[in-house]
Amino acid sequence: MKKVSLLTDMAVEFCKSSPKRDDGTIKYYEVDIDDALSRKLRRPIGKYSTLETSCVVNGESDCFQRLSEALSRCLKSYLKGCKKIMAVGLGNPDLTADALGDRVFKRLNVNRHLSDEERYLCALTPNVLGMTGIESYDIIAAVAGRIKPDAVIVVDALTAAASERIASAFQVTDSGITPGSGVDNHRQRIDRDSLGVKVVSVGVPLVVYASTIARDYCGEEKSGRNDMIVTPKDVDVLVEDCAKIIADGINGAFSHK
Repeated sequence: MKKVSLLTDMAVEFCKSSPKRDDGTIKYYEVDIDDALSRKLRRPIGKYSTLETSCVVNGESDCFQRLSEALSRCLKSYLKGCKKIMAVGLGNPDLTADALGDRVFKRLNVNRHLSDEERYLCALTPNVLGMTGIESYDIIAAVAGRIKPDAVIVVDALTAAASERIASAFQVTDSGITPGSGVDNHRQRIDRDSLGVKVVSVGVPLVVYASTIARDYCGEEKSGRNDMIVTPKDVDVLVEDCAKIIADGINGAFSHK
């Protein structure tokens, strides 16, 4: 349904595909959007990988390490040859459903301050325009221009077009990210073209539109300017678990051992 597909950040929803791998716990999807498909779907060109699992929503903490390790392998494949990594946690730390980036930022094992390191991970969290008066892009671009990382990893909460994907799909893409796009609050895009370095974004859907839920349960197809954005009642727990998994994935891939 074309109208609904506009209400998602997830490639597996706006460009349907079958799992490339399925180990019984994690389904792995890959979607490649070329120039022609980008024009058709009105989505950025790039590669999109999704790790889909129900272990977070089911509270199966014994699977978290396996998911973090799978995420680490995925990140390594996107960032081959990159030794200097700057991670950025986007979103509003005071709004739980939008605090994923900040929660990941607080768990990262940064080591750029160790002067003898040729391979490092550093991090920042720019907060949101309404709190700082400064666009997130401007802060990221200024810092990246100063320290000149090989790549920037951007972490943010996403929007899904299927309620069952809430906290259940970890997406990695080299197409960059437009902060706020999932909730119709588009800010300056963060990607290779705008920053001048490779940008890889990592995210998990934590909200859906009310119209999506109406479609899922009532078969109705209604949306508009006043469409509400909905998040689970236990979103605080889901955000913390997703943040731990993502942070462990980044730490495992790029922190100094």
